[in-house]
Amino acid sequence: MAVPITLRYGFIWILPLISAFTWLGMLLAMFIVWEREGSPRYASMDLNQRIAYISDIGAQGLKPLFIAGCAVTTVFLDLSFASERWLRHTGRLAKNLGMAEKILSGLSIVFAVAGTAGLILLSIFDTLRHPKLHDGFLLLFIAGYVISAIFICAEYQRLGIHFREHSILRFSFWMKLAFILFEVALAIIFGTTSFTKRKNIAAVFEWIIALVFTFYVLTFFVDLVPAARSKQERINIERMRMREAENGIAIRDGAGHANEMTNGTVKGIANGANGNAYTIGATGHEGVRAGQYKPPAAQSS
Repeated sequence: MAVPITLRYGFIWILPLISAFTWLGMLLAMFIVWEREGSPRYASMDLNQRIAYISDIGAQGLKPLFIAGCAVTTVFLDLSFASERWLRHTGRLAKNLGMAEKILSGLSIVFAVAGTAGLILLSIFDTLRHPKLHDGFLLLFIAGYVISAIFICAEYQRLGIHFREHSILRFSFWMKLAFILFEVALAIIFGTTSFTKRKNIAAVFEWIIALVFTFYVLTFFVDLVPAARSKQERINIERMRMREAENGIAIRDGAGHANEMTNGTVKGIANGANGNAYTIGATGHEGVRAGQYKPPAAQSS
């Protein structure tokens, strides 16, 4: 039945939305609280530092919110990764046709899990009480998700070769590639300014890096939405294509390429104007010749 199948797949696209809005909501809540308190200078901040790091705020009274927000964000993002892999395996999304694509997908999940561990651990081992551990886990978080995105881009590039008609693959590829380039550039600036003690500039870039990560999470919404189409919708589309083929109408996909009907109902339609056979039927028997076949009369509008 269509309803159970819709419920089975229709909720999956919600996973990256939960992740993205949890992350964005946490960042906004922390910034608003810091502003309402008069932009205080916390104990973890340098003497000349006026702008707080996210981790400075998260090391104080909002630490429970920081830990919970990081955990929910990364868990639902990892569920999005796993769902995308499963949907490609089952054919609900464009399938991985080669072993290389499956390996790239698996590596992207592994590094995403590493990034997850980094983010959750940096929220627990805060910058006030465990500064060295915190910095190490911050590096793990950024590197994990950037490397994961690199493997996803490589996978999508290979998928795009096999499924050129799926423009959504190209769109997602370019979005994720933009994230990689932008995030790496921001991370270099953040690291440089942080180590040279220009803490206020570094704090600004840390907030920007965190916001850019929100848009990266939302790219998985784009990836998962096509799987929400119900089985009944797919059946209806196939029936429409069959009816069009029976009427001698050229069937074309979204990329403008002619599709061959191979479902056994319409074996093929040849060009009657050149005297070729017009063949129809599940058994593939020869049908009406060019001189005998008359297309249906056009209806007046």
